[in-house]
Amino acid sequence: MTGAPPDALAEPADRVRAGWTAALSLANVAIWVGWYGPLQILLARQAEDFAPGTGMSKETLLAWVTGAGAVVSLAANPFFGALSDRTTARRGRRTPWIVAGAAGGALSLLLLAGAGGLWPMVLGWCLVQLTLNAAFAAVTAAVPDRVPRLQRGAVGGWLGAAQILGAVAGTGLATMGDGGIAAGYAACAVFALAGVVPYVLRYPDLRLSAADRPAWSTKAFLRGFWMSPRRYPDFGWAWLTRFLINLSNALVILYLLYYLRDRLHYHDPEQGVLILTAVDSVALLATVVVGGVWSDRVGRRKPFVLWSGVLMAAATALLAVWQTWPSAIVAAAVLGVALGVFMSVDFALMTDVLPKAADRGKDLGVINVANALPQVAAPALAAPIVTHLGGYRMLYLVAAVAGLAGAVLVGRIKGVD
Repeated sequence: MTGAPPDALAEPADRVRAGWTAALSLANVAIWVGWYGPLQILLARQAEDFAPGTGMSKETLLAWVTGAGAVVSLAANPFFGALSDRTTARRGRRTPWIVAGAAGGALSLLLLAGAGGLWPMVLGWCLVQLTLNAAFAAVTAAVPDRVPRLQRGAVGGWLGAAQILGAVAGTGLATMGDGGIAAGYAACAVFALAGVVPYVLRYPDLRLSAADRPAWSTKAFLRGFWMSPRRYPDFGWAWLTRFLINLSNALVILYLLYYLRDRLHYHDPEQGVLILTAVDSVALLATVVVGGVWSDRVGRRKPFVLWSGVLMAAATALLAVWQTWPSAIVAAAVLGVALGVFMSVDFALMTDVLPKAADRGKDLGVINVANALPQVAAPALAAPIVTHLGGYRMLYLVAAVAGLAGAVLVGRIKGVD
């Protein structure tokens, strides 16, 4: 290939408009609703229902289910990202996967609603992870495809806001229908599909011609998923930073319902989860866009990621040393403030360290493994800690240490200010 790269592979120069950002953010909300409704409420309630017949505690059963889904997510996100990089459909590289993933996710949530035991529950959640990760990989890759570097902090801020709005909406939808599990899943399924429609219909995707698609090689395709930290050290350190901070956050969220019920003895733990999610969301929304815009304007990323990570670690440690309902509210607010800055600026930092334009979807999928892998590691760590190694106090101390380590390691990235 000679001369200027095709539009689909060129470095974007024109700023995207507010409508494009809003539609892409709504698609993100829809995907996160499909994940967070089950993770916050519905899977935990099903685990309580099914645990007595399995010989496992509800905590252990929930850990197995979420862990199995996270394993699927580990492979699905980079795999579908790589497929979208090579897609030459008339509607573009990303749009077909957004549509197929959202539709499949909605159907999978309905299947999960009808689960009558452990194994149908595992199958349903794995299908949710498989399909929604196809949509998420394509939506995420649209940012480096279309957004210039010095606008990515702002766009990343809106996508971060979309994630937390998805958490709030998913938690709220999961409690619909007088608390019925099936009604909660149905509501999440409808939203997961409907939310991607405006972006798909209103904003044409960049098309990759068959002539510009690399020749197929199974060996090269599979080898492409390994990103050598020696060859791409900034990519490696950025990945590790995101992994550790997401691991910290996953350890906090996983047993939140049980923490409120069994440790704090809160009178309505499901309502408590909703309240804490709302507090976290309001605080996050206050900083997520501001942090991204500020980072764009000063042209720096690392200081924002460092100090937001330190603040998140401090808030998590608060849950360990001061275990009361008021402290949980304070911790949720501080976590929201810090997480807002982290989500927007770290996303921009990730796009700044991508090695090649032709592999944006695949490389972002590899980075998104740092979101999914903590879902595998968190249950494996949390279940024995809570049941045998010190309970919730030790769990949140471990989470704080992981988050602090992630914040400090961002300093090893050399190619980004």
